[in-house]
Amino acid sequence: MLNTPPTFTRSKAVIQPSIRRFARFGSFEVDFRERKLTKGGSRIRLQEQPFRILALLLEHPGQLVTREEIRMQVWPQDLFVDFDAALNTAVGKLRVALNDSADNPRFLETVPRHGYRFVAPVALSPEVEEPVPAPVPTRQRSRKRLYLWYAAALIAAGAAIGGFWFFRPAAPKITSADTIVLTDFVNTTGDASFDDALKTALRLSLQQSPFFKVLSDSAIAGTLQQMTRPANTPLTGEVARELCQRAGSKAYLAGSIGTLGNQYVLGLKAVNCRNGDTLAEEQSLATSKDKVLNALGQAASKLRGELGESLASVQKFDVPLALATTSSLEALKEYSVAVKAFDEKGPPESLPHLQRVVQLDPNFAAAYRLLGLVYSGLAQTDRAGEYYTKAYQLQDHVSEWEKLAIAGDYYLNVTGELDKAAEAYERWSSLYSRNKAPISTLGIVYALQGQYEKASETTRLALGVGPSYGSYANLALYNLALQRFDDAQHFIDEAHGKKMDGLEIRSGIYALAFLRSDSAAMAEQQKWFTGKPEENYGLSLASDTEAYRGHLRVASELTTRAVASAIRADSKESGAIWLSNAALRNAAFGNALEARQMAAKALKLAPTGQGIEAEAALAFAMAGDASRAESLAQELNKRFPLDTQMQSLWLPAIRTQLAIRAKNSDYILTDPQNISPVEYGGMLFTVNPTCLYPTYIRGNAYLAAGRGKEAAAEFQKIIDHSGVVWNCWTGALAHLGVARANKLQSTTLQRTDADAARARALSAYNDFLALWKDADPNIPILKQARAEYAKLH
Repeated sequence: MLNTPPTFTRSKAVIQPSIRRFARFGSFEVDFRERKLTKGGSRIRLQEQPFRILALLLEHPGQLVTREEIRMQVWPQDLFVDFDAALNTAVGKLRVALNDSADNPRFLETVPRHGYRFVAPVALSPEVEEPVPAPVPTRQRSRKRLYLWYAAALIAAGAAIGGFWFFRPAAPKITSADTIVLTDFVNTTGDASFDDALKTALRLSLQQSPFFKVLSDSAIAGTLQQMTRPANTPLTGEVARELCQRAGSKAYLAGSIGTLGNQYVLGLKAVNCRNGDTLAEEQSLATSKDKVLNALGQAASKLRGELGESLASVQKFDVPLALATTSSLEALKEYSVAVKAFDEKGPPESLPHLQRVVQLDPNFAAAYRLLGLVYSGLAQTDRAGEYYTKAYQLQDHVSEWEKLAIAGDYYLNVTGELDKAAEAYERWSSLYSRNKAPISTLGIVYALQGQYEKASETTRLALGVGPSYGSYANLALYNLALQRFDDAQHFIDEAHGKKMDGLEIRSGIYALAFLRSDSAAMAEQQKWFTGKPEENYGLSLASDTEAYRGHLRVASELTTRAVASAIRADSKESGAIWLSNAALRNAAFGNALEARQMAAKALKLAPTGQGIEAEAALAFAMAGDASRAESLAQELNKRFPLDTQMQSLWLPAIRTQLAIRAKNSDYILTDPQNISPVEYGGMLFTVNPTCLYPTYIRGNAYLAAGRGKEAAAEFQKIIDHSGVVWNCWTGALAHLGVARANKLQSTTLQRTDADAARARALSAYNDFLALWKDADPNIPILKQARAEYAKLH
């Protein structure tokens, strides 16, 4: 025999319209006379039938109200309706208004086949009338008036205290110092298109808010590892709560989606992960599948306010979710897969998914931006630029967060306007100070501008927001640039202490070993590169080191291997950069024919790469092919009219070198673009931050102009900035440049000063020849240096 809940026999007269004025339960209040439901002072729209059902249940808290009793009170007998469907719809709307759930009810419990029961405590208040006081006898009025005065004073004091607490704003349930964890959505619809897509959509919705900080996927993966669980463990129930506690987060946000007839019910609940208390929850109803995303966005916006974000902030940063992302659930699901592949397997694995995303929705700006990031990581700058541009064209259809990110990426990677990029990232990091992405990227822009102190300070801020591999790697490189080698080592050690490793860290370790003349440590890092997709970078580093020592034959062999390795890794642009680097050093060493051949090969391998064209143009200019260099320079000027580095560094260096070849030595003195504040900034087309090519070319221009003092100063800059030059050939030839500059001065100064200049020249020649003590003997510039030294000595 089935156990059925007890029923109560009541006459129809028992169920009557309420004679009470107010009812309070949870954070809700009902005014029966005004037929109004409010929550925290804000009115909640509720239609007639759902309100009448609520009123009926509130009159009998804890008791079963049968379906028949509801029909009698809410739907008169002479009104023809499909009662079961109407009742189910009305109760569903009531649950949405109360943020309640049929599976886990806080207020409205379903008693199957019988009716409903209101299970929360209810406080009912009658309509109260003030009693008329009885006349007070004359002889008692004096004493009574004194008592009333004291009573009035006490009541006033109580009212003041009570008013203070009543009107005092409630403390926010989440503060700006807290983080929250997003759990996986509970999907009971049976529709797999909601899987992962809604969690991604919720993350993008909350990303709009400057107030909330959602725990990153990498932090979640690290915490799951501490819990000895797989990285793909579903975040539901107790797993989510334990992870939330271990990560030091304040709350976890659980989402759910179910069906109500032909409609979809979305629920969001924020839970304190310490004590399990519900901090806030919201429900929303979508009348069709294509309205689910906007319903989710609306629920998320309401929840933001309930958890503590100001109304002004919610209103300012609240682009409808379907507009801020995509209206296509299928595209969003594929985007979720792409993001997961990007984080767990690397950028190349996300490419097919992202390409599918933009096929499904050609206006999904965030997907184009991620494609730009992927191709940037693959060193395919032209492809990256196409996608950054497409995202920029769609920026009016995204949230403020995404708009600033897209603008910064566009100025940095497409137009090359570093000032505008810095402005966008500064605003982005100012508004979203709890997100490390804009802060760390701002540090990169400062480094490209040569402002390494600002870059280091900014990246330390990003590290304070949250530890990341990128921040540690960049801090190591920035401190190298500032000649703070011990500090660079410190950040490398910290990264390794946190099990963080990768190309940039290993390049920094190699650079430190080179600067400390530690050949064994350099060889150890080469082992790390071997067999990895980054192997071509390691081979290029080794090639540069051999060239720095004058071992040009070995350097050329290593370059050939680096190019082949890059092509195998599907990175032709990287291979072309290694060829153009080799072309430049051959031109500088005096091997003009080899330089022109390598520059031509580089252009053939990657014809439109910005960095390849710039380096090839400079190599042609140094190797005596003026027409080819001038043609490339004109093309670069046309394609990149706003690019900071192109206009301030590359084109002036190419034109100065052409002027040297044309014996127009006055060019360096008249060209207003020849010295730039970004001179020491990282150049995007080398392994090391920069070779200071423009500085080296300008030093040679001063030599050609007969200005030894100025030439010596330029070459000394290169020597003094070994932390950015690393093992580039300019670092070696700068010693020869100093020698030649002082030799020039020894012929133009008075005798005492001339003797001092000659002594400096001899010392510098010795430095260079010591570096190249076992160099290939047939290098033209080495033969010249030895002849100059012998003559001076």
